[in-house]
Amino acid sequence: MRLVIRADASQELGSGHVMRTLALVEALAPRGGEFSLVSRDLPEHLAELAAARGVRVLPLAGPAPGDPAEDAAQTARLIGGRPDWLVVDHYRLDAAWERLVRPGVRRLMVIDDLADRPHDCDLLLDQNLVEGMELRYRGLVPEETRLLIGPAHALLRGEFVAQRAALPPRDGTVERILVCFGGSDPTGETAKALEALALPEFAGLEIDVVAGGSNPHWADLEAQCQKLPRASFQRQSFEMARLMAQADLALGAGGGSAWERCFLGLPTLTVTVAANQEAPALAADRAGLARLLGSSYEVTSAVLARALRAALAAPAELEAMANRCLAFFPPRHGALSDELYNALTRGTP
Repeated sequence: MRLVIRADASQELGSGHVMRTLALVEALAPRGGEFSLVSRDLPEHLAELAAARGVRVLPLAGPAPGDPAEDAAQTARLIGGRPDWLVVDHYRLDAAWERLVRPGVRRLMVIDDLADRPHDCDLLLDQNLVEGMELRYRGLVPEETRLLIGPAHALLRGEFVAQRAALPPRDGTVERILVCFGGSDPTGETAKALEALALPEFAGLEIDVVAGGSNPHWADLEAQCQKLPRASFQRQSFEMARLMAQADLALGAGGGSAWERCFLGLPTLTVTVAANQEAPALAADRAGLARLLGSSYEVTSAVLARALRAALAAPAELEAMANRCLAFFPPRHGALSDELYNALTRGTP
């Protein structure tokens, strides 16, 4: 198999697009193949991670062109040959771009969350839980496009599958909290959370804080952690599954990490940090899989403190939330859903 990814990462975009495509590679690599990542201005820590997973990074030169046709031409030149799959995970690319690169690839897969633009692809994955999700792409993709919609198809790295198999029971007691708001935390939610956790009433909690490699304020956050009696700080941790498994409660954003937490039965207080996170986070709240506190512009450290206080006082509710999460996500044998794995590998060398 030869598979090429087109995805970018930055402080604005975050690292989620690249990270979830690397989960795809991780699941397919054991069967053998050649994997490449076409990316523009890829942060060094992600380039190193890709290389460590056997993915060849093909850098696009210069700033992003205003014309998608130029980006498509650059991508086609880098790809060369005719890969079995081109996997596109990029909110700024649509059917116009996809039609330009299609002649040079055997099959094209799109990973999307927004359902706000047309696509020309063979396979589309949207791992979100939103109202009317089965109808989201009506009129946006060709009739023959295969759709894999919903969290059942969420891309989960193998470490999460392994941690799920060894997960201890969750009884709602909170002794350890995980704070992580994604790769870049563009709205500064980690700082708000640490301000709330600095209150004396939370001094007995163990706190794990993770700042992504694209977070420009990591040094300030590390300094905040040093003022807390039982807080540890990590920058760009590659042990998120372990941290989620050992935590009793999380403070985090929406997006792909929400489904990682849900898969491990980790109760979460959610703050959305981007518009595209709002509908899935609301759906998760209504399903009892997490508690949505609101969007970043309305959630303050005081709001977080009140939510923490209420959560710690209601272990039965947290236990029920954990059980709903585990029931929602049955254990997997692999990082990909069977349908996705079969779609990518059937008829592919």
